[in-house]
Amino acid sequence: MTQLPTIGRIVHYRLTEQQATEINRRRTTGASIAERIKVVKWPLGAQAHIGNEAHEGDMFPGMIVRVWGSDMDSSVQLQVFLDGNDVLWATSVKAGDGAGTWSWPMIAKVAS
Repeated sequence: MTQLPTIGRIVHYRLTEQQATEINRRRTTGASIAERIKVVKWPLGAQAHIGNEAHEGDMFPGMIVRVWGSDMDSSVQLQVFLDGNDVLWATSVKAGDGAGTWSWPMIAKVAS
């Protein structure tokens, strides 16, 4: 059976080096936020991006939010759920097995 990428499907996405760098650059820590609130008067309630460090090739779940085409090789737009309180918008992504690509989740075998 052939699967077609469609809106709402969950796939696996692998980060590129540039995306990992951008994610890490925009993230902060709880201690840093506390210091900014005291010293800089950072507004209470402002959104901060916090999460574990990202690396090239890290795999995360992504929801397909748009499909560019109607076949198995169509590019997709993804909202990638990172290991933190932020997401990544990955655009015009092709299926594959390297950094910057998406793939279908593998079915795990359960040991008996």
